[in-house]
Amino acid sequence: MHSSFPFTSPSRRRFLATAALASVASPYVRAAPAEPRNTMTLGFSTYGARGITTEHVLPILSVTGYDAVELTATKGFDAAPENMSTMRRRQVRRILYDTELVLTSLMEHTVPSDDATINAGNFQRIEAASELVRDLTDNKHCVIQTVLGGGDWDKRKNLLVDHVGKWVEVTTEHDVTCCIKPHRGGGMSNPAQALWIMQQLGNPQRLRMVYDFSHYIYTGLDLQLTVEQAVSKTAHVAVKDTIKNPKGGYQFKLPGSTAAIDFALLIKRLFQGGYRGDISCEVSSMLWRQAGYDPRQAIRTCYKNMSLAFEKSGVPRPE
Repeated sequence: MHSSFPFTSPSRRRFLATAALASVASPYVRAAPAEPRNTMTLGFSTYGARGITTEHVLPILSVTGYDAVELTATKGFDAAPENMSTMRRRQVRRILYDTELVLTSLMEHTVPSDDATINAGNFQRIEAASELVRDLTDNKHCVIQTVLGGGDWDKRKNLLVDHVGKWVEVTTEHDVTCCIKPHRGGGMSNPAQALWIMQQLGNPQRLRMVYDFSHYIYTGLDLQLTVEQAVSKTAHVAVKDTIKNPKGGYQFKLPGSTAAIDFALLIKRLFQGGYRGDISCEVSSMLWRQAGYDPRQAIRTCYKNMSLAFEKSGVPRPE
């Protein structure tokens, strides 16, 4: 079992992570380790690691103690498909193997539009992300997750169904799962709406949702009830804290840094509901855009907080 504190991972993992930094130029490629399905993994999204290359952040995550990683493939980020040459893909795949990190997700940001040019670009990005997943890992549970933008649900829901359906056709061809993420203030903002989209498309096997309670808290939605509602269709879980802003609105915080969300209860309820995927620490752009933000410190803090939540929950992580 992992410790609650950073930099206390097994010595072999330390060695492999350190060695990975020295071997990023190696063209040798091996398959990534399979994700254990009787446990849940604790991961970190590189959305919160801007300024650190993918090749260097992976060993940092492994040495800290994480089991898994979500790579941010959104345009402008280091791991965007257009930035990942064939050589880099081989390097990253090798580092994932050497560090024993499971690649559980690619984060994209594709928003359906009335503009045909934008939609064509979205389609190309989903296809490129699908190819990147298959180049980086043999983990069949790795997903591509995306929000669906803002707007009025009733006015946009049929548009969302149409375009999500097209994306799922692409991801299915690549044996990858497409995950749609309800988002606070978004056109799709709760699990019920995500389930409705799935139902309209005939509940395709390769379409699932992301569960992120930080987008539901303070909206009248209950943690345990939303888990029960969503868990059978959830393939990825993102975690971060949310507090009310005294001046109005809400602020996202590092997961476990406030008492707003009972993450131990969340992990326990997901496990009881049959979920065996990743609990991925996500750092909001509200935080990483702030002056003085330190991604390395955020990595350590998230691990300390969420590994403790795992211990309190009694849910096992990979040995």
